[in-house]
Amino acid sequence: MCVPVDETIAASMKGTETILFVEDETFVREVTCEVLRSAGYAVFTAKNAKDAMRFYDEQCGDVALLLTDVIMPGESGRALAGKLRRKNPRLNVLFVTGYAEQMGLRETAQEECLAKPFFTATLLRKVRQQLDRREFRTETKCGFMPACGNGSPAGSEPEFEAEAVLG
Repeated sequence: MCVPVDETIAASMKGTETILFVEDETFVREVTCEVLRSAGYAVFTAKNAKDAMRFYDEQCGDVALLLTDVIMPGESGRALAGKLRRKNPRLNVLFVTGYAEQMGLRETAQEECLAKPFFTATLLRKVRQQLDRREFRTETKCGFMPACGNGSPAGSEPEFEAEAVLG
């Protein structure tokens, strides 16, 4: 499966770090993984929190970013991130959700959250931003509150119309 990514965009967003991507939807998991790998990242995937915990326990020293869906069967991505951050408070986390509008994604959560569907350049930019963060947090700012409007959350506007949309 090949997802075209504009080379001028990808050049500034490439990396070599290891990402643990947790997503229960097979298509989204496979396409997102391909995009990240094409940008140079080492990507390991899990379809649920249980598999992700097992992998992390085996490879924790190598994982630079947890990229996880918020809502999954079984344990949520937020619960998974909490457990992994107790093991490593410096772990970078980027949440992905298809329910940002319904859940009323707070503006303060934009830094650590990515709303589905997303463009490939948006994914790569958000991943690079999280990996480049100098500070660390012991708790996430990815909070949700009841929906209070019909508008899209800030930062979810289309940036590159010609790209593949994932999610």
